[in-house]
This record gives sequence, structure tokens and C-alpha cells, in this order.
Amino acid sequence: MLTASSQVVAVLGPTNTGKTHYAIERMLGHRTGVIGLPLRLLAREVYDRIVSLRGPSVVALVTGEERIVPPRTQYWVCTVEAMPEGMSCDFLAVDEIQLCADPERGHVFTDRLLRARGHLETLFLGSDTMRGPIQALVPGVRFVRRERMSQLVYSGAKKLSRMPPRSAIVGFSVENVYAIAELIRRQKGGAAVVMGALSPRTRNAQVALYQNHDVDYLVATDAIGMGLNLDIDHVAFSSLTKFDGRRMRPLQPNELAQIAGRAGRGMSNGTFGVTGEASPLDEGVAQAIMEHRFAPLKRLNWRNSDLRFGSIEALITSLEILPEGDVLTRAREADDLQALKSLSALRHVAERASDGSSVKLLWDVCRIPDFRGISHGEHASLLDAIFTHLVDGGQVPDDWLARQIRRIDRTDGDIDALSKRLAFIRTWTYVAQRKGWTADESHWRDETRAVEDRVSDALHARLTQRFVDRRTSVLMRRLNQKEALLAEVNDKGEVTVEGEFVGRLEGFRFSPDRGTAGAEEKAIRAASLQALAPQFHLRADRFYNAPDTEIDFTEQGGLMWGEHAVGKLVAGSDPLKPQVSVFVDDVAGPDVAQKVQRRLQHFIDRKVAALFEPLLALQRDETLTGLARGFAFRLVEGFGILNRASVAQEVKDLDQDARGALRKHGLRFGQFTIFMPLLLKPAPTRLRLVLWSLAQGLSDFPSPPPPGLVTIPAVKGLPQGYHTMSGYREAGERAIRIDMLERLADMLRADNTRAGFEAKPDMLSITGMTLEQFAELMRGLGYRAERGERAKVKPVDAVIPGDAPATEENAPSDDVPVMDRGDDAAPGAVTEMPETPAPADVPEGTAVIVADGEAPIAEEAPEQTEVEAHIAEQSETEIAPGTAADAAIAAPEMEVFYTFTWGRERGHNARPQGQERTAGNKPRRRDGEGGQEQGRGRGKPKGKQRQGGPKGQRPERDDAPKTFAARPPREQKIDPDNPFAAALAGFKVNK
Repeated sequence: MLTASSQVVAVLGPTNTGKTHYAIERMLGHRTGVIGLPLRLLAREVYDRIVSLRGPSVVALVTGEERIVPPRTQYWVCTVEAMPEGMSCDFLAVDEIQLCADPERGHVFTDRLLRARGHLETLFLGSDTMRGPIQALVPGVRFVRRERMSQLVYSGAKKLSRMPPRSAIVGFSVENVYAIAELIRRQKGGAAVVMGALSPRTRNAQVALYQNHDVDYLVATDAIGMGLNLDIDHVAFSSLTKFDGRRMRPLQPNELAQIAGRAGRGMSNGTFGVTGEASPLDEGVAQAIMEHRFAPLKRLNWRNSDLRFGSIEALITSLEILPEGDVLTRAREADDLQALKSLSALRHVAERASDGSSVKLLWDVCRIPDFRGISHGEHASLLDAIFTHLVDGGQVPDDWLARQIRRIDRTDGDIDALSKRLAFIRTWTYVAQRKGWTADESHWRDETRAVEDRVSDALHARLTQRFVDRRTSVLMRRLNQKEALLAEVNDKGEVTVEGEFVGRLEGFRFSPDRGTAGAEEKAIRAASLQALAPQFHLRADRFYNAPDTEIDFTEQGGLMWGEHAVGKLVAGSDPLKPQVSVFVDDVAGPDVAQKVQRRLQHFIDRKVAALFEPLLALQRDETLTGLARGFAFRLVEGFGILNRASVAQEVKDLDQDARGALRKHGLRFGQFTIFMPLLLKPAPTRLRLVLWSLAQGLSDFPSPPPPGLVTIPAVKGLPQGYHTMSGYREAGERAIRIDMLERLADMLRADNTRAGFEAKPDMLSITGMTLEQFAELMRGLGYRAERGERAKVKPVDAVIPGDAPATEENAPSDDVPVMDRGDDAAPGAVTEMPETPAPADVPEGTAVIVADGEAPIAEEAPEQTEVEAHIAEQSETEIAPGTAADAAIAAPEMEVFYTFTWGRERGHNARPQGQERTAGNKPRRRDGEGGQEQGRGRGKPKGKQRQGGPKGQRPERDDAPKTFAARPPREQKIDPDNPFAAALAGFKVNK
């Protein structure tokens, strides 16, 4: 009832007019007061403010899930739904009274507008749109207009990446809020999250992040539009539609204004706009928001508050009574009425709700909000269980309630799991707040509050962990403030900026922390590089003075300073003069890049000069002229190794003086390869492959073979020329080191390749192969390898199979020179392999069949072996019964051997490289010094002719076997244009 001095005042106006602050001041001017607020979060904010002014002993907080009521309470801070009814107070206020038009909760606010009054003063706070309905429904009301203290300006659309600091981005679903917060974290360092479903504890912790400037962005639902006072400079709408519980609908201009009005607090101006997929606001709507001009409300939602509890049917009927007049309209069916109808259809519920008290209890149970947001049926089932316990036992059983709470009391899981638990515990918090519903109200209130606090803290931690990057936030804020950032780099290259670890300085490039990506990485990189600029100069000075031992090159052409890449080699105009490309961040500046480039160029130039000294000396030798100089140029192009077959004509054209001049530089003319032995060592080989790969323009450089191996697998698919540059020559499935191949060729000269020869232990030793492996190698070199078995006469030391390591005998080094038996062979030595095998000495009785152009093949007459003769002799004698025949003689131990002959046919590279042919179809050698021909007689002095035939023909031997040709000798046609044709024809006739 109103007293004579009671007055009702409607304080109307836009946001940021100080209406709530004014109401608090007016309430504290009275002895007692009640203020109703639209949100639990806002109620907690106002409660904390009043407690700070008057102390907790006189201030009560009552919401659906929280109840703090001191014994000497004077001031009640409540949500509108929880405002005590029938309690006498001097002052009463209801905030955001325009919610009377809300489809869900409007009937509650309308009821307070019509029935809630203070004895001395009543305030209704809200928007100007409520002036007409209030004037029509509240007699004697006085209106007070309050103007906004700052301007609100529309700024259009902005991308999230360009969102200014101290902005609030508004979404209208949990998924939308989380997605925006994640983008803000990546681009700006983090955002606080505020939603109506959060507990006050979680909400306050999140708001503290924003208010304390730990983050500069706030992502929220439209809950911030209900009086939350935050330091927001800009409000951006990510959407212009929302789901109102029934359907998706566009936001009305007054709703947009309510949210946009959070921008600009006190005397500070604010801006609003759109972002993301939201389309720009219509010009008229934007102008109406800036000028606070909106269509007045015509009708308010209403539901009868004079309820009848005689029966369930009577209660439902009273709830559905239609209002009178044109201003009020019946509210749509709310959740509590739906739950009541669902439960009334259950027989056991209807039987228990048989009188006024039980019907009222049922109605109180039905008013439990569906905090869980599950289906209507599941919510009704929970309400059924609670009502049954209350009716049958008078209270909710402790053990049953404890089980429900125990399932929720967990802090593990992600944000969604914790949010669901927080919504579930709110149901039991609401139950614990109802007077008389539990045996020990204080215990269960504390218990549910403790669980809610634990889950709230865990949720806050997960939100912060997911949506806040303190490191990026600090760096971005300092950058925006245009302050000098302090960077430190420890001895491990770890970079900290303003005490935050941001990444590592690897050489002269900054590598951000691997936990960052996208825009977040860009933000950290920008802040870090700005702070690292002085560090680059200090590091460049230290690098320039570093010794060469700290720098190295990789097999892919990279240049390393310690364990960090600082550059790479690129091809230059000269293969032996590679250039350098440096890895230096642009922010380091051109001076640092030039200093690093000069130091690396000095390093690689000195490395090439040291490892290729013989080759460079050959290149600089001005005494070389003519063919020798041209050949030196070819050798430099080949990095000190040339396949003899590729330069056969050039070698043939070199005279003795030219060869001698080249030999002075350590050049070896081998039978297969022309090379410098010093360049076969591992270090020059490693660099040679890199330089060769650069010259070939390869994108992937092949790696050098392991050092010290005589043979390696001949890998297919490698670039042509790789094995030569590695110092090896392919021979079938394996490749043999070229210096070891030349030594093997020296050994083969002492053997008769026509009649065939066997591998000697020395041959197996220098190659490090078994006999079978050696046979495959010889096949790869062009030989035939015929396998045979025979009785073992003398045991031979086994050769361990596999690649032989470098030893004093086979390793290329300066201490043990590589034997050269190519053109540098001693006078009288046999230096070439035959094209066709020559007849070998064979015993009498052996038939030799020679086809034209083929090697003679000896066929020995069958002859009994000693074992066969012994067995034959024993067979003539009688063997005692019971004695095995094979026991009389022990079988001999057999061994495998191979006979090697030169196996290439005429016209198909029949000669080993470096060999020439004579007119008599006999291999000969052109001596580089005297130009005289050397025969193939072993041990004969230089220039001595063989006996028994003209020059160029093999002498006949009396004891030699007779040979027969499979076909007549091929006649050689004589060119009629040849001036010596007649003489040659006569010579044939005489022959």
C-alpha cells in the first residue's frame, strides 16, 4: 500500500546515463530497500558495490541459485524473479523495466510494475520506450529524463584483425562466442568471455582479465546489454539475428541500442559497428541508435499473479486468465506452465497434488528453471522425482541429493563439459535455496556453492587457457603503446621479450615459439623482431670475427654457424667460385646482411683453395700451353676427375712434354680414369659433390658415400656422373673406387685374358670382396666369369665379405701413393687388355676350336681322375658283406673357382679403355714419350722384336696346339681409291 508521502518515479533514458548508480544512491539514503535486477551477474555486481560501501552485515543477495541473508539485513539485492513478496521496505527499485515486453520473462517485470512498491519511494529504471505503458498503468507516476553522458557513434564494419583495443564483440550463441574468442586469441593475444550462463564467480574472473588489461578484448552474449558496467570503447555485432527460444528473428533497433550503449562509459565517447558475417546496419537504424529514437512499446506481457491452488486444474485456469485493457497481453506459455501441464497428466502426481498445499508445492517445483537446457521431457522427469520426494518424505533425501551432486563434483574435462556441469549444479543450488526442501539447508547450500565454485574456477582456467595468450597480449599492448621492448637472448639462443619467452634466434633468423600459428605468430614475430634489432648487430660482429672452425657447409650446400643455418651456396660464373646467399631477417638491416655475406664468402673461398689446391695450381699454371692447357681446362671443369673414355682423343693427342707438364701437378693417367689422387680424399670429395651439384642445377644434392669404402652399391636413379664425382666407377651392381680400380688393372696385366685366369688373393684383398662378389665386379667391368668346382688342394684364407675399410694398402693418401699403370706404365710392361683372348698353353691332346673373331676354346680329352681310377680298381675286388661302398674312400673336399676372360665382342667396346689396335689385329700401346710401339711379350726389353714372324704377328710355337677355324678367314676388302691398293693386293697373293 502506498502512504501519503510515497512516490513512484520512472527514470528513463538511454544507456550510460547513470540510472543504476542513481538508484543505489537513493536506496542507501533510506533505512531499508529492495532493488530488482534483470541478471544474476548484474545483481552480484551491485551487491559487491553496496557491500563495499555499507559492509556485508546489512546487505542480502537473493537469486535463484544464491542466497546470502545476514540477520540484520537492511538492503536486499535480488533478481527480479527472486524479489521477496509482501515484505515491507522504504525503498524499491526495478531496473531495465522495458523487459516487460520480453516474450519469456516479461510477465514477471509487468507484475513488479503493477504490484511492487516501496513505502517511501519507488523507482522504475529503463528505456524511454516505456513512457506510454507506464503512464497508462501507474497512476501518479513522475517521469525523470536522463541524458547520455557521452556520444555513441556508428563506425561501420571492421574486420576482427582490425578491431581496436578495448572492444566488445557480441555473439548470440555459445558456439559463435567461442569461435570469435579463438580468432581474437590468435590475432590479438586473447579475449575474456562473458555469458549469462556463467556463474558469478567465473564471470567476475573473466571480467577481471579485461578490466585489469590482461586482455584488450571482450567476447560476450547480449548479457552485457543488461547494465554491466565495463570500460568498453567499441561494441561490434557479429550477427544481427538471435534465437529467442522459439525461432530465429532479427534484433530490433532498441535491442541493438541496449547492447551498443555499453560502449563509452562515463564521459568517454563510444562507437559501435558490425564485424564478421554481419551486414552493415541500415542508415536509418544506425541514426536512430545514435539519437536514441525508437518506436514506443504498445503492449506488455502479463500473466495473472492471483493464483488459485485448490486443484491443479484451478491453478492452470488461473494462469491462463486473459488480461483486461489494451496495454496488457497474455504472455505465451512459459516453461513452468508447460512443466505443470506435463506433470498433471501423470497419475501419481495428480494423486499426490490433492489439496492446496500440495498444489502450491507442485507449482513451486515446476518453477525450477531448466538450467540444463535439456529436452522438456527430461526436465519434467527430474521435476517429478523432486516433487515425489518432497510429498512422500517432506524433504529431498540427503543420500539421493548427495549422489546427484557427487556426479557433478569434477573439474576435469574441456570447456563444454565444465559448462554442462555448471548448469547441472545450478539446479541443485536452486533446490538447496528453497526453504524446507532439505533437512540441513545450511549444509547443502554450502555444499552446492563449494561445488559450483570449484567448477567455476576450473571453467575460468579452461577459458583463460584456450582464449588468452598472455605473452601475445603483453607484446601487442606494448607495441600499441609504442614503447621500446626489452629483448634478451641467452647462450642457447632463447629469446625473451618483456620476460616472455617468444622463440629462438637461430643464426640470424628469428624462429617463433612452435606453439604459435597464423596471426598469433605474426604478432609475436612483429614484436620480437622490433626488440631484437640491436641483438642482430651484436651477433653479426661476433660472427665476423669467428674462426673458420666454427663454420661449415652441409651436403646440401647449406652454410652453418655451429648448429644454425646462416646461408647457402649458389652457383657462380666459375664452378670453383660458388657464391653465397645469406639467411638474415629483413629487420636486421642491410649492414648485418652484408657483414654475414662477406664472412661466409671468405670462408668458402678459403675452403675451396685449401681442398682443391692441386687443381687450382693447375688452373693458374701459365706455363701450360696448347693442348696441355686445353686439357687442364677440361680437368678443372671435371673437378679433378675425368672418365678416360670421354677424353680419349684428347689424351691421344697429348705429346710426352704435355703429359709431363700435367704430371707435375699430381695428375695420373689411369687406364679407366684420369684423376688427381689428392682430390679423392673424403674432404675434397664432399666439397666436390656440392660444387658439382650446384653446377648441374640440382635441387636435391646427392650425399657422398661413406669414407674408406673400396666398393659401394651402384644405386640407380642418381644423377649421371655422380659416381665419377664421388671417386668411384660403376661395375655392375657395385661401384669401385677409381684408384683401387687402377691397382686392380695393374694386377690383371700379368694375366692371360685370352686363355683365362683366376683371381689372386691380392685382387680379393684390395677390393675386400668374396670370390662371388669379385666375379660380379669383373662382369661389370666387361669380363666373362665361368664358375667351376674342383678338389681343394690347399686351403685358402677366407676373405670376409663386405666393403673393405681403408687400410695402408687401399686407402688413398699422400703417404701411400696410388699405383698408376695407365699411360705411365714402366717400359716393357704390358699396359693394355686384349680385345680377343690369345691361345694359351694347353697340354697335348687338347682340341682347340677357334671361330672367326672369337677366343680359342680348349677342349681337353676326358681323363680319369685319381679318385675315379681308385674307385674303378676297388670295383674289381669283392667288397665284404655289410661294408658300404662309399666308406672305402673318403670323398675329397671341393672348392669353387672362377675363370675370367675378356668378354666383350668386336664392335661393342671390345677393348678396355685406353687400348688401341694395330694393323695385325693385335693390341699395342702408343708410348707417350718416344711414340714407338710396344709388344705384349712379357719381360722383353723395349724395342726388341719377337722371333719367328713379321712384326705384328704372333710367332709359331712347335709345342703349341693346332688350331682350327670354324669358318674361313674373312676377306678384307681393299679400297680401289687407295694408292697402295695394288701393293696390298700383291702382298695377299704372295701370302
